[in-house]
Amino acid sequence: MVATEPSGGDAVVVRDLRVRRGGTAVFEGLEVAIPRGRITGLLGPSGCGKTTLMRAIVGVQKIDGGSVTVLGEPAGSAALRRRVAYDTQAASVYGDLTVRQNLAYFARLIGAPRGDVDRVIDQVGLRPQAGQTVASLSGGQENRVSLAVAMLGSPELIVLDEPTVGLDPVLRAELWALFRSLAAGGATLLVSSHVMDEAIRCDRLLLMRAGRLVADTTPAALLADTGESDPDAAFLALIERDAAA
Repeated sequence: MVATEPSGGDAVVVRDLRVRRGGTAVFEGLEVAIPRGRITGLLGPSGCGKTTLMRAIVGVQKIDGGSVTVLGEPAGSAALRRRVAYDTQAASVYGDLTVRQNLAYFARLIGAPRGDVDRVIDQVGLRPQAGQTVASLSGGQENRVSLAVAMLGSPELIVLDEPTVGLDPVLRAELWALFRSLAAGGATLLVSSHVMDEAIRCDRLLLMRAGRLVADTTPAALLADTGESDPDAAFLALIERDAAA
């Protein structure tokens, strides 16, 4: 179940990727391509390799073999520093600074335009909290500050590690609307999750299990291929099929 893309339409190309962590093989020859200008969901249970793959894409994961090409450059290249953003699952901001101070600091680091701080504050819905310290925010609000940092400078590729964890359904819907607007503006988004009902919000799906790519598909094709109407049931059907192969 592989969805094809036009030649030259990929933001990320992973070839024969091999990664070991602590003597354990995470990937043994992984092959993945991520199309430009779309939302690709990276889904699967905890421990399946999602975070390791994202770290390899942004160039902070030591690899043992293979190649990862991002926007035409080797992953981690200096040329990608302002073109690629990574929002980790753990918030990476300063608790003793306000929301605005955090964003102003990171904006200076990457040379983002002066108006970017206000733009991203509004996009993530934190205008009322802009003057509060991050330490005084809720966990969900803190995660939104990290997301805002990732959006500074309008990067071409935004890698988000479970950005909706711990958020209520209303806020999750608002963030997915934001992701959709970013993709409509030309950005490529890679969004990891272990919540299968978020799969239907993506353009493309990469479903992983135990360091392997179980399927490279679309939401409609996933449901049609398994004959299921529920994303969780569809994923379980793929797992069962994979285990029986």
